Amino acid sequence: MKILVTGGLGFIGSHTCVELAKQNHEVIIVDNLYNSKEEVIDKLKQITGKSFKLYKYDLVEKEKIEEIFESNEIDAVIHFAGYKAVGESVKKPLMYYSNNLQSTINLLEVMQKYDVKKLVFSSSATVYGDPGNPKYVEEMGRGKTTNPYGTTKAMIEQILEDLYASDNSWDISILRYFNPVGAHESGLIGEEPNGIPNNLMPYVMKVAARKLEVLSIFGNDYPTVDGTGVRDFIHVVDLAKGHVCALDKMKKGLNIYNLGSGKGVSVMELVTTFEKVNDIKVNYKIVERRPGDLPEYYADPSKALNELGWKTEKTLEDICRDSWNYEKNNM
Repeated sequence: MKILVTGGLGFIGSHTCVELAKQNHEVIIVDNLYNSKEEVIDKLKQITGKSFKLYKYDLVEKEKIEEIFESNEIDAVIHFAGYKAVGESVKKPLMYYSNNLQSTINLLEVMQKYDVKKLVFSSSATVYGDPGNPKYVEEMGRGKTTNPYGTTKAMIEQILEDLYASDNSWDISILRYFNPVGAHESGLIGEEPNGIPNNLMPYVMKVAARKLEVLSIFGNDYPTVDGTGVRDFIHVVDLAKGHVCALDKMKKGLNIYNLGSGKGVSVMELVTTFEKVNDIKVNYKIVERRPGDLPEYYADPSKALNELGWKTEKTLEDICRDSWNYEKNNM
């Protein structure tokens, strides 16, 4: 199939392009380079031995999307593009609502016009809010989100549900994923956040690389295995394969899947595993809890296994090894 990947040079998008190419899909990438680098396209070619068509366009410019669909016979779309930093979304909510919603609406309108009605949407476990149970299942539905980034994901899910209700010729898979980490085993592509990292693993790597002085662990008095917060960490390569499964085994209608390991890992467990696997010390300190942080949550990924035949294969050790390998290669 000919697949349009929006945000295809970003962290998850680039790894998904690799897995799509491995399955002999033809991949077209559109990316505005806001949170990615053009050089990733060469790394994708290096990894796969295949070429990728790249459009350096912004989805808020609807005429640019039309140009892509006019020039290519696209079969399906995987939609990653959007602003994604939680902290930035709190500081700049209007920017997040304007960009993430308008770009998605533009994309859907053009898909509708060109009768391309197969979509895989990159959502997030943040849409669950705090359901009161650490094991998240799809039937819980959406809760109260805690930041504008998460709210845009929830709003787009609602838009997709309304779109499907109005026209059930669409086939839509919404993927709610948990904490993507790791990097491609080649060390060529990985996560490279702008500025100070928001997420745990990039911060761990910057401290290990002596680019940042100390890792702050927010709270060690939660009712968890060691008092630190527990999360479901998923290797980005497993996550990318989940998107390919969602595309290749797409069911009729609108379907929602959790993509996670199904296992909770504490912050301290991740740090100590990183130190052990890579034989390196990570300087950390315990600080007060962050408001809004939950003690523990993880995915119930059984629906993705039953319907898509997908499950995670990479271990926490793989995650820590591949993350550090990428960091070393790009120091």
